[in-house]
Amino acid sequence: MKQLVNLTCLAVISMWTISGPTIAAETIEIPFNLAKGQVLYEKYCSSCHGMQLDGTDEGPPLVHPFYKPSHHGDKSFYRAALQGTKQHHWNFGDMKPVEGMTRKKMDSIVPYVRYYQQQKKLF
Repeated sequence: MKQLVNLTCLAVISMWTISGPTIAAETIEIPFNLAKGQVLYEKYCSSCHGMQLDGTDEGPPLVHPFYKPSHHGDKSFYRAALQGTKQHHWNFGDMKPVEGMTRKKMDSIVPYVRYYQQQKKLF
């Protein structure tokens, strides 16, 4: 039994040495004044654009240079969420208007997205 425990420990140590330690996803602290935007983003946007704005199989990453304010200004986020937009940078198809989205909700979501982009050094 003692040999089995030693072999198990050796196997675990070997696996850890080969693969290295698991690194947790980077945590970005969101200021209180942007918390509502984070909650709304997670509810309305994250299923396609990812919880860390890193994209999914359904939609592109918002932490990509295409979405810097100098390329896609805030108005483009409003327009895409409220009216939909034609596919132009990615192969995900056209983006339909987000069901239940309002200008007021976007007023909270856009500053959250821009803050997150800044923290990821996008601009």
